[in-house]
Amino acid sequence: MESGMISVDKWSSGSQVYFLTHLHADHTVGLSSTWTRGLLYCSRDTAKLFPTKFPDFNLSLIRVVEIGCWHSLSLVSPNSGSATTVYVMAIDANHCPGSVMYLFRGEFGCMLYTGDFRWEKSSNTFEVGRTMLLNALKNEKLDILYLDNTYCNPRFSFPSREVAAREIVDIITAHPEHDIIIGIDSLGKEDLLLYISRTLNIKIWVWPERLQVMHLLGFPDIFTTKTALTRVRAVPRYSFSVETLECLNTLRPTIGIRPSGLPWSMKAVKANENVFGSSSSETREPNRDLRSVERSHEYIYTAPYSDHMCFAEIQEFIELLRPVKIKGIVSSLSSNIDPYYFFRHLCGTKQAFWRFHQKLDNEEKLEKVGTVDIKFTIPGTSSVAGRKRKKVQFVNRVSLLRKSGHGVRIADS
Repeated sequence: MESGMISVDKWSSGSQVYFLTHLHADHTVGLSSTWTRGLLYCSRDTAKLFPTKFPDFNLSLIRVVEIGCWHSLSLVSPNSGSATTVYVMAIDANHCPGSVMYLFRGEFGCMLYTGDFRWEKSSNTFEVGRTMLLNALKNEKLDILYLDNTYCNPRFSFPSREVAAREIVDIITAHPEHDIIIGIDSLGKEDLLLYISRTLNIKIWVWPERLQVMHLLGFPDIFTTKTALTRVRAVPRYSFSVETLECLNTLRPTIGIRPSGLPWSMKAVKANENVFGSSSSETREPNRDLRSVERSHEYIYTAPYSDHMCFAEIQEFIELLRPVKIKGIVSSLSSNIDPYYFFRHLCGTKQAFWRFHQKLDNEEKLEKVGTVDIKFTIPGTSSVAGRKRKKVQFVNRVSLLRKSGHGVRIADS
């Protein structure tokens, strides 16, 4: 793809259109309520939540991309000045509400930008997304895969979210006289909270802004801001600390639960192990029912509930797609491992055509998706003409420490 056409999770000037994968802070660095550089494309759930994060944003700039449909974009080639059409499909990334990956198709070929995502074989999203993606690729090779490589290392192994959620419930039931504090972000882990609520038949406290998000997403009325109604509270992750737990325990017995894949990913580094891990053939099965909760402090349990793919799941995803080229979208610290280091044997033109022939053998299993022009807007807003900008830029993912987001540029190579 030529520079000067499309940006994903990158908000500096120079592109004709901009795409947002989801609303986590590391993907909106540079985006603000006063941002007006072009049209912004996102999923319907992200569009619903957008005003909560950017209250004075000009909503007429937002275009909704429906999942599972091809949408056409009329752009201008920066090199030739001639009109060109780019097709894009959004596919559920199963990372947080509204998160999507984008499949782009045009004269440049096919490229997939995953953003943050997790596909687990135990979830319905995996089979639906797999069918949708393979059907969308049809008989074409995937030229470039931009991959969430947050845990792209054989050392990073953790169970499915379903297994981790059961372990978290076990912790709660093992402490019937304790208040429970769960550290979460302003978006994400909703399925975990729903599972806890339904399994234990209790309400869950959330802070007022989080309750607004729950209502916008249409979740059941099981969340409350009244502390007297429940002993389980979901609190902002930034307020979850040893000091907070020690203070709370001066008032009532309290334990904290930290659902995250991050502590598991950092073990190898802390133990001075080889950050490149072992060979991919030695990876552990991610979805086995293992007891993996750790007590990291007198008052804190850490559970491997991650919204990113573990290494074995990444490998399965690449085996499915067999791209010609692969690039990681995270570059920092121990996660700064080029996926090509582990998966070069699954990449290249020969591998891409292998997938193509496998696709032909199984084509009767795949469902069809439609093609529509991209003319969606948020209800109540008006449509505006697309603005002509320069540069195509694809974003870099945040580091393992999740401090900030940075973009990377791509061009034909």
